[in-house]
Amino acid sequence: MRIEQQGAHSTRRDFLKTAGCVLAGAALSAPRLKAAADAPRNLSKAIIYQTVGLKGTVLEKFKAIQAAGFAGVEPISHLDQSEVMRAFEATGLKAASVCCYKHWKYPLSDPDPTVRQACLDALKQALRDAHCYGATSVLFVPGVVKAGITYDDCWHRSIAGIRQVLPLAEELGVRIAIENVLNDFITKPEQAVAYLDEINSPHVGWHFDIGNSMNYGPPEKWIAALGKRIVKLHFKEFSASKKFAVKFREGDNNWPTIMKALDQVGYAGWGISEQPASQAKDLAGLKDLATQLDKIFMS
Repeated sequence: MRIEQQGAHSTRRDFLKTAGCVLAGAALSAPRLKAAADAPRNLSKAIIYQTVGLKGTVLEKFKAIQAAGFAGVEPISHLDQSEVMRAFEATGLKAASVCCYKHWKYPLSDPDPTVRQACLDALKQALRDAHCYGATSVLFVPGVVKAGITYDDCWHRSIAGIRQVLPLAEELGVRIAIENVLNDFITKPEQAVAYLDEINSPHVGWHFDIGNSMNYGPPEKWIAALGKRIVKLHFKEFSASKKFAVKFREGDNNWPTIMKALDQVGYAGWGISEQPASQAKDLAGLKDLATQLDKIFMS
């Protein structure tokens, strides 16, 4: 009988001890959960090199970008690699991406095979530049639909060309990131998904331009459709009346909805400003862009 009572007391003590641990654990975990929910988004500010209207050398522009509060920059390809590397090293900025400089002049959709080859050569150089700078992707526009070039022409020629460059992308560890632009090609999110599906390579993803997508529909629909395929982001304001000639948070972008959509697909990484160069003519303009990006990130 005494043994049974001791067992009963022991059981009660164990229960109370366990319950106390659970309650204490809950009390401790609640602040941690709240802190995680309140944590800032894992986004880093960068800016496209070509949109820096401030005059100066590569190093002078990089110093201004760094002083304005940006952590990274997206240089164009075909710059002097040694000059760009010195600027990166001197400022501590990181390469958010590299933009293929010649994909508009030599589109991969062109009927002339010599033009398409020039585009492939340019894309290869952009991949090498990105590897040199430590960037993980190259922004690439695959072609343009216009007189003499149909949608199907652009689709098939660009995919065939991209496949030729995949071995180099794999070797260098740099992804080709397709951007949605105003080229009358891939104007719907389901087309973007189908395009990537046909290429079917882990070395090809999407460089999503928020402002460009607003010409065709809500950005959140693109984000939901592309999901984890989004490699990088261009942040750009859009206005139905002024198009892109509008400042951050003064256009039609519904930033809270856009940011929620990015949260839902788990995007983390670079948020790259592509506002007009007229808004970055000096350090004050660059600082304002950085400040506005911070506010957007917290929307």
